Amino acid sequence: MPAISFQSVSKAYPSPRNAASDTFLALDEVSFNIDQGEFFGLLGPNGAGKTTLITILAGLARATSGTVSVLGSDVQSDYAAARRKLGVVPQELVFDPFFNVREALRFQSGYFGIQHNDAWIDELLESLGLTDKAHVNMRVLSGGMKRRVLVALALVHRPPVIVLDEPTAGVDVELRQTLWAFISKLNKQGSTVLLTTHYLEEAEALCGRIAMLKEGRVVALDTTRALLKAASGNVLQFKIDSELPLSLPAGARVTGRVVQYPAIDALAIEQYLAAAREAGLTLHDIEIRRADLEDVFLQVMKQHAQTPSQASKAVV
Repeated sequence: MPAISFQSVSKAYPSPRNAASDTFLALDEVSFNIDQGEFFGLLGPNGAGKTTLITILAGLARATSGTVSVLGSDVQSDYAAARRKLGVVPQELVFDPFFNVREALRFQSGYFGIQHNDAWIDELLESLGLTDKAHVNMRVLSGGMKRRVLVALALVHRPPVIVLDEPTAGVDVELRQTLWAFISKLNKQGSTVLLTTHYLEEAEALCGRIAMLKEGRVVALDTTRALLKAASGNVLQFKIDSELPLSLPAGARVTGRVVQYPAIDALAIEQYLAAAREAGLTLHDIEIRRADLEDVFLQVMKQHAQTPSQASKAVV
């Protein structure tokens, strides 16, 4: 039995009146399973449908068609059982301003009918660095501390399936390290984790398998190892102190001073370096590295740059 099952899930929204189409298809026949105990990544650009899929999984929206289940419990017809098996950390900072941290966790326990949960609450507080904030009102916590409390609230009923929707967006390095150490521990103990993130280095380090969405469709689904292995060649990377001249070959990925070119072979590398010399550029910190998940992601998105009607469906 899969931990999470999406079968032919579509979600249509009414389009604005001036739009050419009557509906906007946020999800289009999305199908894949997540096995029990997996650490699974769900990636995609903004607007790809990731949060819509999670919202349907959490029972906060209904799919237009298709089915979603959590450990065999349908999220619509068996919603109470599905919610007990699921813990969701949302993107937004949502909190009750009338309670302190410990009170919020006790109330959340009560929603699931759990009494005398203080031992687990204490462990959550300690593991997430919240022990000294236990009696602090939620209103006065920093954004990072509120994010930690959201994680604790999602885990307070000990769900076997954990969904993390951009959990480290805008938070500091300490929280990331604390969060991933704790979540990795739970995953090793058998919890299933579904992660969405724009920090692709996190997904590469943590996720055993990854699905990529674009325009509401699954465009890639494989193990992280296989996706990296299929990436085309290496990457030539260097730093410059000026803007990249127009005379250099197209296809560069520029981030501040860092320039990256896909390097299929030694000849391609030499051509890039020769073009840089002819342009009079001074290059710093030149290196050739293996393609990472960000490179894979950009390749996949480029390959599926067609309109949704032209893009081929992934076989999953």
